[in-house]
Amino acid sequence: MTKLLRKCLAEALGTFLLVLFGTGSVASAVLTDALAGLWQVAVVWGFGVAIAIFVTAGVSGAHLNPAVSVALALRRPADMPWRNVAPYVLAQLLGAVVAGATVLLVFGSAILEFEQTRGITRGSAESVASGMIFGEYFPNPAGPLPADAVSPLGACAVEAFGTAILMLVILALTDERNPARPSPGMVPFFVGFTVAILISLFAPLTQAGWNPARDFGPRLVAWMAGWGLAALPGPRAGFWVYIVGPLVGAPIGAVLYDTLLRSSLPAAPQTSQNSAPAGTWCADQAILQRIVLQACSQGVKQNCARGDCAPGRNAEADLEMAALLTPPSELPSET
Repeated sequence: MTKLLRKCLAEALGTFLLVLFGTGSVASAVLTDALAGLWQVAVVWGFGVAIAIFVTAGVSGAHLNPAVSVALALRRPADMPWRNVAPYVLAQLLGAVVAGATVLLVFGSAILEFEQTRGITRGSAESVASGMIFGEYFPNPAGPLPADAVSPLGACAVEAFGTAILMLVILALTDERNPARPSPGMVPFFVGFTVAILISLFAPLTQAGWNPARDFGPRLVAWMAGWGLAALPGPRAGFWVYIVGPLVGAPIGAVLYDTLLRSSLPAAPQTSQNSAPAGTWCADQAILQRIVLQACSQGVKQNCARGDCAPGRNAEADLEMAALLTPPSELPSET
């Protein structure tokens, strides 16, 4: 298996998780009222994003979004060469399609009950009320705004604006030159928090996509499952909004970060408490490790003062203590 293939599989899995948790939260809110209010849906989305990043970042970088991949190829070609963009995007779309199909399978009977109770014919204009579980619409069909309150161009601008903010934050959180960045182990949470905030602000207008794969993958599933023209091309043929908007916005966010912020940062990474020593994956783990090592070291001194550390006195305990006092970077690897 090639390195690129492993990365693509990670992108597919990560996007699957992201879309599964996200569209699943929308399904729960629409069909069962289990999630009350927009903020609860946004929080689930945010934690879903964080979990997907935790699972896949070590393999692929956890783009999980074609707009992010394109922006990185434009502004960070050394990290994301253009030859990897198409495989990444295809993998992300595949993961999103599988996630949409999974949500349809899990919630299928509940969707039918929802439509029958409200007299909704799947594929009609009114079926966006259930179709919004998969694809996105402007304005939000569950909100109070009339259908003409948001134009296609206005919706595209909102999607571009939100994705630009998301991309700017991602670069700030992951830039080694930024002395204020969080430890690597906290980055997924802050990316998820950003997504949750953006959803809570702009979902009433466009359902807050920020991700072409997140929208188009489940939308394809809905189109094949009977929503037809209500899914593709959608009301006012507006499906393109959720592709063009993010693909325009993410590079803008990257350019803004590089020109307004990154150019003013220190030239070299700064040593700080956020730096993770070799053998640890984040600063928090390093701090905990130091505390444990100090405690164990103190315990060894006390035992020796009582004469309990003579060679061979307690061989098993000696081995356990030696393992505790050995830094992770010096431990033998398992093969």
